[in-house]
Amino acid sequence: MAEEKSPRPAVEETMIIGSGPAGWTAGLYTARAKLNPLLITGNDYGGQVSITYEVENYPGFPEALSGPELVEKMKEQAEKFGLTVEYDHVTEIVTDQHPFLVRTASGKEYKSKSLILCTGARPRYLEVPGEKKLMGKGVSYCATCDGFFFRGKDLVVVGGGDSALEEGLFLTKFATKVRIIHRRDELRASKILQDRAMAHEKIEFIWNTVVTSINEGEDGSVVGVTTKNTVTGEVSELKTDGVFVYIGHLPNNDLYHGKLHLDEDGHLITDKRMRTNVAGILAAGEIQDKVFKQVATSVGQGCSAAMQAEKFLADLEAEGYHDMGVDPREFPTYAPFVAATPAKATEQELVPA
Repeated sequence: MAEEKSPRPAVEETMIIGSGPAGWTAGLYTARAKLNPLLITGNDYGGQVSITYEVENYPGFPEALSGPELVEKMKEQAEKFGLTVEYDHVTEIVTDQHPFLVRTASGKEYKSKSLILCTGARPRYLEVPGEKKLMGKGVSYCATCDGFFFRGKDLVVVGGGDSALEEGLFLTKFATKVRIIHRRDELRASKILQDRAMAHEKIEFIWNTVVTSINEGEDGSVVGVTTKNTVTGEVSELKTDGVFVYIGHLPNNDLYHGKLHLDEDGHLITDKRMRTNVAGILAAGEIQDKVFKQVATSVGQGCSAAMQAEKFLADLEAEGYHDMGVDPREFPTYAPFVAATPAKATEQELVPA
C-alpha cells in the first residue's frame, strides 16, 4: 500500500516555483535547513537542461549524462532531504500581502512566508515543421552545451544577433563548416563580432533567407533544412548535420507583470543576494540571469536564493512578524533594495548594504 503524504502546513515556510537546476538546488538547500519546502514543477519540467543532449561541463560528473538524467538526480537528492514536489502549474501569485498567496492550475491555493522563483526562460522557436520533433536529435539552442557532440560536422546557425555570432564562432572549434542563415542582408550583432565571424574561414553567411522546415533522415536525426529567400521567394534544400537556433530567449515571466520589477527584456531584477524588490521573494536561474545561462551558474544562484530565504525567515522570527498581514514591501528588514526601480536601477543600487 502506497504511503500517504503528510498534510501540508496551513502556511508554508518557503515555496519554490520551477523545476530546473536552480529550483532543485533551492529545494535541496531549504530542505537541509529544515524548512519543509514545497516545489511546484510547472509545465516545463526540468527546464531547458531537460532538452540538452548530454551535460559534460557540470562539475562532479566526468562521465557525461543526459539533461533529463541530471534533472532526476537533482530531484532525488533534494527529496532525500525532505523536499515535497507537486506536479502542478502556478497560475497566480499575490505579492502585496504576507503570507504570499499562490494559486495553481489544479485549483489549489497555498500561503507561504517566502517564495523562490525559478521559472527560467525558453528559447524563441522557429515554429517550423520538424523543429520540436528533432530537439535533441540535431536541433539545439545551446552551442556551449551541445557543440562538442558535433565534431567534424556541417552545421547551420539561425539568427543575426550577438548570440548567433558568438555561438557560431564557438561551434567552429568542432564543426567543419558553420553556415549562418539570416532573414535580412545585414546583422544586428556588434561590429566586433561581425568582423570576427566574417573573417573566419569556417563561417559562411546565407543572407535574406529563412528556414521553413527542418528535415529528418531515416535514422531520426537532422539531415537538412528547407529555406526560402525573402527577396526572390526561391525555395532551396540545404544539407546539414545540425541546426542551432538563436533568435532570442523569452523569460517565463507571465506571473510577475505589475507585481515585481522586470528589466527591459522581461527578466526579474535581483540584487547579488537574489532578492527581488519584494521582501521574502527571491529569484534564481534564467528568470533573472540573461548573461551566463549555464547549469552551474543556475545551481549557484539557487543555492544563494535558498540561503537568503532562510535568513529572511530568521529575520521575521526575530522581529516578531509571524502572522503579519501587511504589504511585505513595508518590512524594515528590506530597506536597502526597495529604492531601486526598473527604469533607474544601477549596479550600485542592486548591491545590498
